Amino acid sequence: MKSSEIKAVKDKKLKSKLRKTEKTIRNCVADEIRAEILYATEDAGYLEAEGMEKTFKFSQENIQGHLDLNSQRKVFDLSLEDGPYRCKYSRNGKFVLLAGKTGHIASFDWKAGKLGCETNVEEQVRDVTWLHNEMFYAAAQTNYVYVYDHTGSEVHCLRKHTDATRLEFLPYHFLLASVGNAGYLRYTDTSTGKLVSEIRTKLGPCKTMTQNPSNAIIHLGHSNGTVTFWSPNTSIPVVKMLCHKGQVKSLKIDHSGNYMVSSGLDGTMKIWDVRTFKELFCYSHIQPLSSIDISQRGLLAVSHGPYANVFKDWQTGYQKNPYLSEMRSGCVVDNLSFCPYDDVLGVGHEKGFSSFIVPGSGEPNYDGFESNPFETKKARREGEVKKILDKIQPEMISLEGSFVGTIKLDREEIGHKKAKQTFEANNDEEYQRPIKKREHNMTGIRKKLKKRQNIIDARKEKLREEMKLARKELRQKDNVEISQPKPKKYSPFDRFVMKKA
Repeated sequence: MKSSEIKAVKDKKLKSKLRKTEKTIRNCVADEIRAEILYATEDAGYLEAEGMEKTFKFSQENIQGHLDLNSQRKVFDLSLEDGPYRCKYSRNGKFVLLAGKTGHIASFDWKAGKLGCETNVEEQVRDVTWLHNEMFYAAAQTNYVYVYDHTGSEVHCLRKHTDATRLEFLPYHFLLASVGNAGYLRYTDTSTGKLVSEIRTKLGPCKTMTQNPSNAIIHLGHSNGTVTFWSPNTSIPVVKMLCHKGQVKSLKIDHSGNYMVSSGLDGTMKIWDVRTFKELFCYSHIQPLSSIDISQRGLLAVSHGPYANVFKDWQTGYQKNPYLSEMRSGCVVDNLSFCPYDDVLGVGHEKGFSSFIVPGSGEPNYDGFESNPFETKKARREGEVKKILDKIQPEMISLEGSFVGTIKLDREEIGHKKAKQTFEANNDEEYQRPIKKREHNMTGIRKKLKKRQNIIDARKEKLREEMKLARKELRQKDNVEISQPKPKKYSPFDRFVMKKA
C-alpha cells in the first residue's frame, strides 16, 4: 500500500499494523538486494555447438568475433626469444609471471597491460612461483632458489635449496617447497625464513611436482613411474602409487582434491580417484604430454607438441573429442596455466607466451576473504596481516584433512554406533535365526559370536533386564539372612564344657 492510502485509514490499530507490514516488506526487499550483491549468482557459460558443429573446431578468431572489446584484449601473443617459457598466474588472477629458460624473468598486470618488473639473471631458470601475494616471487635457478620482490630486486637466497627443478608454494602454511636433481624435498617457512623439513626421497632426480589444494600434500612424479605423496611431518611417503611404465612427465590435481591426472613417457594419460587410489580412465597419445592444468570449474588442459587441448566432463566419462583445441605452429608448448576468476588459458612455448579464451573455465563468483581480483593496496596489506595471523602450522598437514575438529570416540561408543546402524539396516529376524550350518572350524564360530556381541536385540535386552532383577533379589535375600542370628547347633561335647556359676 502507498503511504497516502495508509494515512487515509481512520482506525489507529489497523493503521499501525499496516505501517509495520509495509516496513517489513521494505526490509525484506533490501535484504534480497544485498544478498544478490554479496552472494553473486552468476553462472559459467560454455560454448554450445548447433547441429553438426563441433566446439573443438572453433578457432580463437571465431570466438573473438563474438566478444566485447574488453574481452577481446585478453587474446594476445608475446613473441620472446629466451624460450621456452614457464608461466604462473597470481592467486587473484591479476598478474602473470613469465620465466625463460635462459634467464629472462618478467611480471606484469596482464589485464591493464602494465609491466611490473623485468630482469635477466644470466643463468638457467627451471621454474618460478608466486609467494603469498604478487609482491614476491621465487625462482629456481642453476644452483639455488632466489626470492625477488615486485621491482625485480633480489631479497633472499635459499642456499639449502640446491639444484631445484620444481617449486610449489602452500598459501595457508606459508611454506615454499622445492624438489631437485639431488632427490631432496625441502620445505622453508617464508614468514620466518627457517628450513622446516628436508626429506630424502631415495628415488633419484625429480622433475614433476604439484600440490593437493584440499590438504596441502605434495605429489611427486619419479623416473620409475611412481607417484609419491609427501607431508613435512614424515620421512617416508604417505602413499606410493605405480602410475606409469615410464617416467612421470606431468601431474595435476583438481581444486576439490578428489581427482589426479598424470602423464608419462609411455604416452598415456591416466585419471585417478585420490580417495580410493584407483584408475578411472586411461588415454593414449602418440607423443607424451608436456604439461597438464585444471581450471577452477574443472576443465582439463593438456599439451603435446604444438597443440593445446581442453577437455570437459573428464571425471564422469571417457572423452573422445576435446572441448577446445588450439595450435601454435612452428613451436612446442612447454607450460599451461589457467587464470583464476577469468576464462583465460596461458600458454608458454618456445617463441614466448600466448593467451587464449576458454569459455567456462574461470569461477565467476569470487570470495573476497580468499582472493580478490579487484583488491586495492590497502586491502592487500590488511589481507597479508590476516593471512600471517591465520597461518596453519606444518604439523597440521596430513592425508586426511577432515580430522581437525572431530571428537575422538571411545571404543564402546564406536561399537554401539556400528551395532545401531546394522540393527536399523537389517531386520530383527535375521539375527534371531539359528546357525543352520555346523562349523567345525572354531575361528569361524568365534568370529560369528564376536559379530553378534555388538548387535542390539530386543530379546537380549529383555533377558539382561530380567537377570539384573534376579541378581538384585538374591542380594536382598543374602542381606536378610546375615542380619538374622543363625540357630545354635547341638554338639555331643557340650556336656564337657564348664558352666559358669
